[in-house]
Amino acid sequence: MNLISRCVIALTTVCLAGSCAYNPATGGASVVMSSSSGEAATGEKMYKEIVDNGGVYDDPELQAYVDRIGRRLLAQSSMADRDFTFTVVDSPDINAFATPGGYVYINRGLLAFLDNEAELAGVLGHEIGHVTARHSGRQRAAGVANTVTAITLLILTGSGDLAEASSMYGAELISGYGREMELEADGLGAEYMHKAGYDTEYLLEVIGVLKDQQNYQRRKARAAGKERATYHGLYATHPRNDQRLKEVVRKAGELDISTYIEDPSVPGEFKERIEGLVWGDTVQSERADDRFYHNSLGFTILEPEGWTVRAGSSAVVASADDASAKLTIRLRRPDKGDTPRSVLEGNATGELTATQELDQAGLKGYTAVASSGGTSKRLAVIDFNGLGYLFEGEANDFAAGDPQLLAIIESFRPSHARERKPGDGKRVRYMQVPRGETMASLAATMKIPDAEDQLRLLNGFYPRGEPRTGDWIKIIR
Repeated sequence: MNLISRCVIALTTVCLAGSCAYNPATGGASVVMSSSSGEAATGEKMYKEIVDNGGVYDDPELQAYVDRIGRRLLAQSSMADRDFTFTVVDSPDINAFATPGGYVYINRGLLAFLDNEAELAGVLGHEIGHVTARHSGRQRAAGVANTVTAITLLILTGSGDLAEASSMYGAELISGYGREMELEADGLGAEYMHKAGYDTEYLLEVIGVLKDQQNYQRRKARAAGKERATYHGLYATHPRNDQRLKEVVRKAGELDISTYIEDPSVPGEFKERIEGLVWGDTVQSERADDRFYHNSLGFTILEPEGWTVRAGSSAVVASADDASAKLTIRLRRPDKGDTPRSVLEGNATGELTATQELDQAGLKGYTAVASSGGTSKRLAVIDFNGLGYLFEGEANDFAAGDPQLLAIIESFRPSHARERKPGDGKRVRYMQVPRGETMASLAATMKIPDAEDQLRLLNGFYPRGEPRTGDWIKIIR
């Protein structure tokens, strides 16, 4: 069998196994491993998860601005008749991503480092290109829906543990689709930019902004004696001086269009929309007043009226203000084969009564009352995030106090993404550089970690350089 025959058979096999159709965005056949309707359902589910978990940044004017730019670019694409949703995510991570079904997201953390509307258009055009080229369907198999919640939490919390749980699809969203697909999205995005009136060279400026972030992370890791850090976000696959990228972008900028389109940016509008953007941790939080939240361990429990919950180095202790009852929570790393019941029974002293299985918020546990020498205690073990949580409750009047101890135990659950710890309210502000000021002197007024490096990154002066007197720059206050 000759080479051509073998190739034809191979391509036919792939098309039968998945789906093979002409893609107007790329101008060729796209081999995908899932249906477009299935992809759209996944994208819709993830959007709902992000909304329900408080992941949408609360700034209607900024949302409307991003939506307007996105739709202007979408009108130049092969999916101009489709209804896309453009969303600003309340995350400090420097990233943007898209999901099937026409859902395009940009984190507020990335917006802070952009300088103008054309750069924003470059990011949005790139993400539209991922959707029109059906990159998610071309790279993965069906069955992603089960990981949607884990991916959503990863997007909103940045948890590395959740990154592993989200498997390949989550890695694609956060890390990109590989160099060839990223390059294809760049070409499509640049084409949409050019047809909408934006200068495609600004797409290259965005690459420079993000490569500065990568260099900063590596330098910071070396200074701390840690393994070399790798920037994991948007355009991570591009080399700093990617000649193929430059060729793709400039080729798009030379496309012959019938009429000249003026740059649609309104002078000063980008600055107006970014002014006041939240910096760092979210200030949006839906924490209940009657619950205790452990930020590092990611759990929450009921804090009844008249009780106080305190976290120490070895235990979390909930105690009644009148000292009539107390519940102590300690951690234990389970051994292989351990169950909540076996751990409780192995650590309890005395007779066990009132035993029951616990199944709350998807967590498995076991509880019982242990009585010995005329004293009773409420015990429980709940498995969460690879650890065993051991509860021990006591009360002066145990019969009267036990229902409340059990209620606190049964209130234990993971914190929701919308219950993230609120930040300190620092925001992006614009100012003109006073005479005699330098990056170092301006950074000294910003109460944030690595202030000078962050100031330089925000304004395109990393790792060196100084602004001129009177230049508008971004600072954090």
